[in-house]
Amino acid sequence: MSSQSVSSIDMLKRLVAFDTTSRNSNLDLIKYIQAYLDEQKVASTLVPNEEGTKANLFATIGPDTEGGIVLSGHTDVVPVDGQPWDTDPWTLTEKADGNLYGRGTCDMKGFIAACLANLPAFQHAKLKVPLHFAFSYDEEIGCLGAPALVEKLVGAVKRPQAVIVGEPTMMGVVNAQNAGGGLVATFTGFEAHSSMTHLGVSAIHFAGEFIHWLNDLQEELAARTDAKTDTLPNHTTINVGVIKGGTAGNILARECTLNWGYRTLPHGDFTEVQRRAEQYIAELLLPKMKAKHPDADITLRRRSFVPGLKPEENEEAAKLALQWTGGNRTYAVPYGTEAGIFRARGIPTVICGPGDISQAHQPNEFVARSQMDACDTFMTKMVRWAER
Repeated sequence: MSSQSVSSIDMLKRLVAFDTTSRNSNLDLIKYIQAYLDEQKVASTLVPNEEGTKANLFATIGPDTEGGIVLSGHTDVVPVDGQPWDTDPWTLTEKADGNLYGRGTCDMKGFIAACLANLPAFQHAKLKVPLHFAFSYDEEIGCLGAPALVEKLVGAVKRPQAVIVGEPTMMGVVNAQNAGGGLVATFTGFEAHSSMTHLGVSAIHFAGEFIHWLNDLQEELAARTDAKTDTLPNHTTINVGVIKGGTAGNILARECTLNWGYRTLPHGDFTEVQRRAEQYIAELLLPKMKAKHPDADITLRRRSFVPGLKPEENEEAAKLALQWTGGNRTYAVPYGTEAGIFRARGIPTVICGPGDISQAHQPNEFVARSQMDACDTFMTKMVRWAER
């Protein structure tokens, strides 16, 4: 690896080449980043998962003092399976429109690339407060890696002044996000021949009843909005993302599993959807299944939870980020990020990064070169502030 400094776009090219789809290990990318930091004489700490197949990474540049800034990003990306890409998703491709195409360019290797490319400038600056890198795994499947990363980071460094989570916001400053819960509902029926429905219980049919109930609940919740938050949509949302079940068209399904979740407004009751689902299952749906066969069952398991972000809790971080972007207002978003996990540890946190969220998870995902330039400018202004 060359010790010469690289541009943010050159670094992005290197990062995109690693297929860090969440189902895969991210260790090759993490080892690359660690080697790059080692070359720059920056020590780093890995926080692996239990299996040792993935790892978070954090590092500190500058003095061992309070009041630093955490630059946070996730290393995993969503799958490209079945998407009609015009270019190789694992090769950064710049087109005449000024956009840089590749999986993760927008969500969110662009921000990580800017952090790493600006490391030499961080090193040469006369920092009065430290800058911390915090790079996680498995954000895309429920922010699974970040809790251990944040726990380790908070225990290892003196209290930071702010966290910048570099998800794509077109370099706008976001100080509010929805809370999000991911759940798995497993329906266990009793197999029988499809002509003898009175002898069995179809797990799929009852899963369908549950989905119908979720749709009704969604309509009820959509009627509630919050004037304090300008998200779009401005109400709690519910989605069933994956359904698996059944063995054959002429057998009553023994099992059906739903992978589903909800997003609650920042000031909303983030326990309501799960609480009401548990109540509906216990009081109505499960008794109805058991009336057909005593061995029928339904379990509801929480897969993940991402805390929300309230604007009034993050004014300190928002003020700083607005200085570095040159913006004059903050925004709220309906999606979840790792920002709520940092905020839950008492650190003012905002979301601000290059790219448009509408490009996230799409075929032909891209980040504009102008957005990468804007992120570099953000980093330059941040360093000047840290030298104050």
